[in-house]
Amino acid sequence: MSSNDDTGAPRPVQGSPTDPEGPDAGQTPPPRGKMWRHLGPGIVVAATGVGAGDLVATLIAGSRFGYALLWAAVVGCIVKIALSEGSARYHLATGSTILAGWRSLGRWTSWYFGVYVIIWGFIYGATAMSATALPLTALFPEISLRVWAVLAGIFGFLFVWFNRYETFELVMKVLVGTMFVIMVGLAILVAPSLPDLAGGMTFTLPEDSLLYTLGLIGGVGGTITTAAYGYWTQAKGWKGLPWFPMMRVDNTVAYAVTGIFVVAMLIVGAELLYSAGIALEDSDKGLLGLSDVLSERFGPTIAVLFLIGFAATSVSSLLGVWQGMSLFFSDWWYQLKGRGEGGHENSKAYRFYLAWLTFPPMLLLFADRPFLLVIIYGAFGALFMPFLAITLMMLNNSERLPAEARNGVVANVTLAGSAILFIVLAVQQIAKLVA
Repeated sequence: MSSNDDTGAPRPVQGSPTDPEGPDAGQTPPPRGKMWRHLGPGIVVAATGVGAGDLVATLIAGSRFGYALLWAAVVGCIVKIALSEGSARYHLATGSTILAGWRSLGRWTSWYFGVYVIIWGFIYGATAMSATALPLTALFPEISLRVWAVLAGIFGFLFVWFNRYETFELVMKVLVGTMFVIMVGLAILVAPSLPDLAGGMTFTLPEDSLLYTLGLIGGVGGTITTAAYGYWTQAKGWKGLPWFPMMRVDNTVAYAVTGIFVVAMLIVGAELLYSAGIALEDSDKGLLGLSDVLSERFGPTIAVLFLIGFAATSVSSLLGVWQGMSLFFSDWWYQLKGRGEGGHENSKAYRFYLAWLTFPPMLLLFADRPFLLVIIYGAFGALFMPFLAITLMMLNNSERLPAEARNGVVANVTLAGSAILFIVLAVQQIAKLVA
């Protein structure tokens, strides 16, 4: 349990971002040959960012355009590497948090984030629970979808409430291993065409594919959760400039795994669906349609394995958001109250947001058409990523960071390109909602 100091702010708890006794705290960064032993936060943020919606988007892109948009999935992973690396670099270089950096740009950033994270959490909570329930309902149809969704939310709540970062990271690694082996195994099973696969890296843009291309680049691999990476590096005990190489290896390896995972799903979509002219439903339920296709072609065992991989993907995303965004909210709350900075596991604000993600969204599981909330969520969601990209350029080029920690040319070009991409996506999303 956390305790309070004389100012009323919670003292750091073991494993929290402000704790000097995190799992790697007190250690010097490992030599390059041993860095693989310390990998973790990057895997957590990448697994959190890849959910059922990303699987559907990638499968549908493969089913409609074959391998033509493979390059967009790869570029999307590069964009996420830049965003999460920029966030973590600010944490490590300043000893502060990205939220403290935003506050230095003006108090409006804090209010923007606060309104956004409350609305986002309410809608995302229901989405994550429903996505997790889909494969579980297919595996165990005796229990209804709504009951599975409620059970998934309660499981996430209890797991994050009672476990510290070390246990959380270990479970996330197991889930990532499960989903990676199953999905890559499926890609190998469907025997991809290597010449066609290589042709997918020619940066072609098929007719009527622009929105799918932008969606693959902007959506696959996470949205707001990319900014949580810095909190997880601090929870791991990484602090200061010497940890830069470790952080960059961790981040790059994690998104390389994500890239392979996404390419595997695009292969499955291209080989199983595109060649057969099969269209999937444009929602998480479309993944159940793929399960039926797999069962017909390879038998029920392969279909069951796919559902297990689907469940691992959804559960990892749910647990990552429940833990990481609760840290994010805790940091925002205590800064707003003038009680210092840093997300605190087991603090009241942390547990409040954990409950907010879990219980109020259950109301949406029983609502058929929550149009107003979806519209507000879509607008805020579309506007967050350009905010992140632009503020990272402002913060990481400033004198707040030591010269050696500031953006280089590659980082600035990537972040600027990301900002333009996300602004286009935001305009497209808002126009769609207005229409």
